[in-house]
Amino acid sequence: MPEVSSPVYHRLHHHRRFVIWGFLSRIFSMSIIPASVLRNLADKLDEKRKNAAYEVGVIVKQFAQAGEHEKIAAVINLLAIEFTCSPQPNHKKGGLLALAAATLALSSEASRHLEEIGPLVINSFIDQDSRVRYFACEALYNIAMVVRGEINVFFNQIFDALCMLSADSDLNVRSAAHLLDRLMRDIVTDSHEISIEEFIPLLRERLNVINPYVRLSLLNWITVLDNVAGIDMLRFLPDFLDGLFNMLSDSSHDIREQAGTLISGFLQGMMNSKNVDFGRVAEILVRRATSSNSFSRQISIKWIDELLKVGGNQLVSYYADILGAILLCISDIEEEVRVVARETNEELWAICSDPAEKFDVGAILSVAMTKLATKFVATRLESLHWIQRLLACHHSEAMTYLNDIFDSLLRTLADPSDEVVLLALEVHACMAKVTQQFQHLVVSLISTFRSNHILLEKRSALIVPRLCVLLDAERVYREFSQILEGEKDLSFASNMVQALNLVLLTSSELTDLRNLLKKSLMDPAGKDLFLCLYSSWCHSPMGIISLCLLAQAYHHASAVIQTLAEEDMNVKFLMQLDKLISLLEAPVFTHLRLQLLDPSRCAWLLMTLYGLLNLLPQQSAAFKILKTRLKTIPPHTLSDDQLKREGKIVNDINFESRLQEFKNMQNRHRMHSRSSCTNSGQFHQPRLRQSRRASRVHFK
Repeated sequence: MPEVSSPVYHRLHHHRRFVIWGFLSRIFSMSIIPASVLRNLADKLDEKRKNAAYEVGVIVKQFAQAGEHEKIAAVINLLAIEFTCSPQPNHKKGGLLALAAATLALSSEASRHLEEIGPLVINSFIDQDSRVRYFACEALYNIAMVVRGEINVFFNQIFDALCMLSADSDLNVRSAAHLLDRLMRDIVTDSHEISIEEFIPLLRERLNVINPYVRLSLLNWITVLDNVAGIDMLRFLPDFLDGLFNMLSDSSHDIREQAGTLISGFLQGMMNSKNVDFGRVAEILVRRATSSNSFSRQISIKWIDELLKVGGNQLVSYYADILGAILLCISDIEEEVRVVARETNEELWAICSDPAEKFDVGAILSVAMTKLATKFVATRLESLHWIQRLLACHHSEAMTYLNDIFDSLLRTLADPSDEVVLLALEVHACMAKVTQQFQHLVVSLISTFRSNHILLEKRSALIVPRLCVLLDAERVYREFSQILEGEKDLSFASNMVQALNLVLLTSSELTDLRNLLKKSLMDPAGKDLFLCLYSSWCHSPMGIISLCLLAQAYHHASAVIQTLAEEDMNVKFLMQLDKLISLLEAPVFTHLRLQLLDPSRCAWLLMTLYGLLNLLPQQSAAFKILKTRLKTIPPHTLSDDQLKREGKIVNDINFESRLQEFKNMQNRHRMHSRSSCTNSGQFHQPRLRQSRRASRVHFK
């Protein structure tokens, strides 16, 4: 047996005293309440229970008038043990009626016993019997009418119960709960005595319930509390704002409208409040701006815009998240969302152009790069605009992230949208102002073309001219040429040169470059460019011939044609030759066609054209085009003296050396072609035989 002074002994002694007191209290209270009243209080008939409850009220009132509160406590204890805690539904109903009657009888002194009465009634809200739940609502209604603001000591428990009861399966219970709910709202409005700090976590939890009756009740409560003087709901806005946004997608129009009105009201009030955590609100708005619900997106993007105007640099750590939401909303299916998103985008950029100290360029760049992978063109474009702006305004810091963004930008050049590709090139140009980065860009671009032949075929005519405009055409072509000169993949080198050559001959952006090449035989700058391009253009016979025609090096063009062997005459070669013949009729070669008006001064040009004619199949359209052109030349007899007038060295260009360089490169291509066919087990592609005429032609 434990010692008398031990804690165990005292607990056992206290418990024994409590049991004994409860037993004695029960015996005592049963002695002061007639047995007939107690019996009727548990009767199955409602009328008998109500009459018995009334009798209990009369007895309690007598005790209250006599100041005998110990007897009142004994009565309440009896009602708890024998009735409200009984497993029998009729006992519970009678107990609830009696507790309400006792409270009514106590009147102004009811608050002295509210701590014992309140939990007994509230616990009955979860009873399995719907009639018990109904009587619990009725009892608490009557109790609250008596004690008014004193009932708020149980506010959280009552609120939690009302949320549950508002969705009760029994219509009568829901109706009773609705009446109790209205009374509680009136009481809270009048008394102002609730602990809002303890209530908010419960509200946040209940906002996750999707039952429409519960949601309407919650919206009403939030509205009431927001209008209660002394309760600052704005201070807790981040705790329940997300729950309100959930209701914007509710199937009920009333719920959506009420929730939208509340959100707008709170956000409007937030603009003039110093107690709101703008950062937490921004997090919620950003998340909701990408919601599948259009109403949520509209409200969110609108208030993100307002938040930026008020919060400004206070939101610096949220700029990246805000930008991510804006970039998606710019492509929203709703025009209203798109319009506001663009306004918000400009607002954010105005702040970021002169940001606070903690502005994170890397985070902004990361978001912009991520959004380049979206399926929306408008979003991809605006992402590129952000990268471009950051490079312009925060160049040094942005360039430290070059390795992170360069490859993604390079992949953007394969974008299906021409507008995106052109803007991506502008961004590349911003980074390529430094010589080292310029070289890296051209090397990477060639590598991209090498790995993506479709991109080379379909997009080179878009990419190369734009790059020339942004970074100087001569500089771009010189860099391309120097890299391609040593290209090991000879097939790719040939294709790349053909693409560059076609752009050179057709693009309006390269007019100045063409004009410079036309002076190759007279101007040192033109000669230098011609020689720079020549080495890489040797990868393509048609490229070299085109370059010579452009530079008016007709003697050398004719010599190149004479070196072409029968095995060069494959389908691919003839297709390139067709393109060249078509270009001879284009504006780029107007000067060449005009020179044909005086055959005595363009002997080697004529030799070149006839050489091209003899390479073409007679049945081809290109053959007919060129033959028709040659027929327009005035009659003239060409002598050997005329052909000898043009020397082999012009403007210090050693054409014999250049011709040997071309032959060497073409030999490498032939060997490469044979090796590729042998290694792959394929036969050589059939060659098309062409009639070869004498190298010198006399005209009558």
